[in-house]
Amino acid sequence: MSATAPLPRLLLRLPQDWRRPLGLLALAWCALVAVFFRDWADMAGQWWDSSTYNHVLLVPAILAWLVSQRWPQLRQLTPQGWWPALLPFAGGALLWMLGDFSGFSLARQLGVVVMAQCMVPLLLGPRVTAGLLFPLGYMLFLVPFGDELIPTLQQITARLAMLLLRVAGGPAVLDGVFISTPAGYFEVAEACSGVKFLIAMIAYGTLVSNVCFRSWPRRAAFMALSLVIPVLANGVRAWGTIWLAGIFGIQFAAGFDHIFYGWVFFAVVMACAMALGWRFFDRPVDDPFINAAALEASPVLTKLGRARVAGPLALAGAAAILVTIFAWAAAATRIEAQLPQRIALPQVPGWTQVSIVPEAPWQPLHTGADHRLFGRYADRAGHVVDVSFALYATQSEGREAGGFGQGALPLGSIWAWEGVGPAFADARVDLLQAPGPVHRLAVTRYRSGDVLTGSNARLKLANIRDRLLLRARPTSVLILSSERDVSGASIHAFEAAIGDPAAWMDRIGQAR
Repeated sequence: MSATAPLPRLLLRLPQDWRRPLGLLALAWCALVAVFFRDWADMAGQWWDSSTYNHVLLVPAILAWLVSQRWPQLRQLTPQGWWPALLPFAGGALLWMLGDFSGFSLARQLGVVVMAQCMVPLLLGPRVTAGLLFPLGYMLFLVPFGDELIPTLQQITARLAMLLLRVAGGPAVLDGVFISTPAGYFEVAEACSGVKFLIAMIAYGTLVSNVCFRSWPRRAAFMALSLVIPVLANGVRAWGTIWLAGIFGIQFAAGFDHIFYGWVFFAVVMACAMALGWRFFDRPVDDPFINAAALEASPVLTKLGRARVAGPLALAGAAAILVTIFAWAAAATRIEAQLPQRIALPQVPGWTQVSIVPEAPWQPLHTGADHRLFGRYADRAGHVVDVSFALYATQSEGREAGGFGQGALPLGSIWAWEGVGPAFADARVDLLQAPGPVHRLAVTRYRSGDVLTGSNARLKLANIRDRLLLRARPTSVLILSSERDVSGASIHAFEAAIGDPAAWMDRIGQAR
């Protein structure tokens, strides 16, 4: 029996120089999945459970195919360990830690994917990495992103549908994301925003641009087409649903939308995008995706390749980085601000707390908050303001003051974002609308340490800074809202009575 008989057949097919590096790469990836299993499991759950990200289930197979197309050329190269890849690996680990500090899952998930990407240059070297540049970049589509685009896409879809209704000559009135017609009252809801098709088309367009084109101007043109077509198509979908409702009724239109527009229509649109780009494809069928000889002869890659390191030593360096990051994260996670056992909304001069009887139910969402307060104030001038306050001892996953779907506009509620309201200092101002229609103005402020802001990004930066410095500070959220009065007069009157919003928030939270 030969000495190589016990080796797997697949391993025997590999060139001798590739066997050890690929074995180390497989070991490294398995270790990363095990260490960051929660993040990979969360991503896989989104791929499977969310229709927005179902297309990501195909990405691993696409990545394998992309690598297989490059393998005949790649096998001509000699892999090597390359220590400079530890720098972007450390960046990915730091990004994960910052996401963990701020409760920003997208940053954590991006961090684990970046670390997986960096294992390729770390263990296979710069030449192989250059040959795998596109597949490595395509790995970023493993990260579920795009939900933040929903409000903007709702607005665009509503305006496109309204434009088509006017062209068709049908009477209609647009109010935010709500469209009133003789057939009924329609909302361009989150599920109708078209985000799932847009994200899928971005991934699809990126793949086609690389596989079917060589010219960068043509690639850019096809990517632009992949961005524009799904947005326009979704506007046509919304218009078609409303138009059908006017002829056959709302129930028929809703069923037709889910069956035809949900599947057949967008398949046709995707086919149209390919048909438009087909005649401009300029990559021959037998054209190799990479040129191994050019990569081998590249003076830049030759110079970069001098920074060699043994594979096991490279993995030891990556492990040391992870140990440091985990130790830092563990120390920061144990820190929580001390909070009072009870808090209450204070009395406001000239204002009285009254019963909450809204025209449309509204309740801000503060998931994971340690304390929540909700009340309504009224003055003698007829101003009425709803007050929502939440206090957090720390910010982490599931306890994000400014997380997606948190605050004045909970995801899945009857309320929809209508637009930006009148300006208020250090605040985010939103116009909201519920069926009726009922309009509401919401002014949101976040407080952490000395920071008062309406920006979720600035809040997260403040939280990250405190965690990095191992400093315990509470985070609070104040939302002032008025129903019907969207001019801001009621809220301005209330703020004049409470004084500085930052000091008022500190008073409620009993900040020391």
